[in-house]
Amino acid sequence: MLTFAGLTINTAIWFVPLFLLALLKLIIPIAPARQVITRWLMALAENWISGNELLLAGSGSRNWRAEGIGDLDRQGWYFVLANHQTWVDIVVLQIAFNRRIPLLKFFIKQELVWFPLLGVGFWALDMPFMKRHSPSYLAKHPERKGKDLEATRKACEKFRDTPTSVINFVEGTRFSEEKKVARKSPYKQLLPPRAGGVAVAISSMGEIFDAIVDVTLVYPNRVPKFWDMICGEKVTVTVDVRTRPIDPELLAGDYQNDREFRRDVHRWLAAIWADKDARITAIKDRLA
Repeated sequence: MLTFAGLTINTAIWFVPLFLLALLKLIIPIAPARQVITRWLMALAENWISGNELLLAGSGSRNWRAEGIGDLDRQGWYFVLANHQTWVDIVVLQIAFNRRIPLLKFFIKQELVWFPLLGVGFWALDMPFMKRHSPSYLAKHPERKGKDLEATRKACEKFRDTPTSVINFVEGTRFSEEKKVARKSPYKQLLPPRAGGVAVAISSMGEIFDAIVDVTLVYPNRVPKFWDMICGEKVTVTVDVRTRPIDPELLAGDYQNDREFRRDVHRWLAAIWADKDARITAIKDRLA
């Protein structure tokens, strides 16, 4: 309870100046001034993450190991691809990359804009809110087809003026054995990757991304829940980081209208995911 209270208080403390700066950003029409405010907002968020890191370290729950993270630049532009297993992933990634690369920008479900305190924080930090349409909805409203990808493109355009790390949980949801079976995954420990958002983000910003940061999160013992972590249960996780160049062929294609290009993107991403699946097995075997 003390850890949870500390995390809540830390969030409330940094929320106040963040909210005030967000209002200032909203009313100032001058682009250079808005860019400066954006940097201030990101600095506040980094301070919030540092506070969370201290609290979690004090709880005794952290047993985290980051590998391959040393060659990154805080002033760079990165597209981060990661597997997804638990809400703890977000905390782990924030702390692992804090002040090593620009603040991570997550693609967030539109409904989370109403989440107390954090929803306003997400908006102020230019986190892209996404509204995904189900296949049944698109069947009834075919005119909405492609709107999700167009929203991704517009969200990415905002990141051209400030060093940014855009992160995509490519599986689209947290991994579970049930989902693995339902989606007929060819991988042992991953769900099939969804290529649409990746393709649009790279085609929108690929020429300014310095690299793709391929992150593999491995929980060798068990996948923890957020409440386990703040209750002081030891959370063991390896954050395996590899940088990949941007394939020039991915920059010029039309994912929505070019069927052959879509196949190329799927093959490229499937190869990355097969390598990631093998790395998870190797890391677990090494730590066993």
